Amino acid sequence: MPRFTFQQPIQQLEKRKGGYYYLRVDREIVEQYERKRSTRLKCKIDQKVTYSCGLNHLGDGNFFIIVATKYLKKLGKDLGEMVIFEIYEDPNPLGVEIPKILQVFLEQDEVAKEVFNRITDGKKRSLIYLIKPIKDIDRQIEKISIFLEEEGRKLQKSKK
Repeated sequence: MPRFTFQQPIQQLEKRKGGYYYLRVDREIVEQYERKRSTRLKCKIDQKVTYSCGLNHLGDGNFFIIVATKYLKKLGKDLGEMVIFEIYEDPNPLGVEIPKILQVFLEQDEVAKEVFNRITDGKKRSLIYLIKPIKDIDRQIEKISIFLEEEGRKLQKSKK
C-alpha cells in the first residue's frame, strides 16, 4: 500500500469551479494505486489532522484532494501557507463507517441488501451521509427504504 508525503502550499480553486481549498496530487502518484483515480485515501496534514477523502480531477490530467475549512482552522493555516501532507489508501474502501441502523436494515431485508451491494460506493456514501444527521430511527429507516427502492428501480431500468 503506497504512502506518499509532500510539502506544498494550500491552494484554492476558482469560485466558478467551487472555490474549494485543496492539495494537488500529480497523476504519476495516482497511477501507482491499484484502483487509480477511484482509490479512497486517508490524508494526514502536518501530523495533526487525518481524514478520508477522494481524488478529484484538476482538469489538466492531475488531481486534488479537498481540504475542508474546518481542517484549516484546526491546523491554524490559510490559503498559500505550506503544509506537509501524507496520503495513503484508506483501509475502508467505502471511506466511511456503515451506521448500525443501516447494517441491521440490510441484514433484515435481502432485496435492500442486494440493491445496496450493487450500487456504487459513491451512492453508498450518499445514503450514509443522508441518514447520519437524522436522530429519529423511524425516519432513518424511512430514508433508507426510499433511497434503496429508488436505486433498485434505476438498476432495473438499466437492465432493460
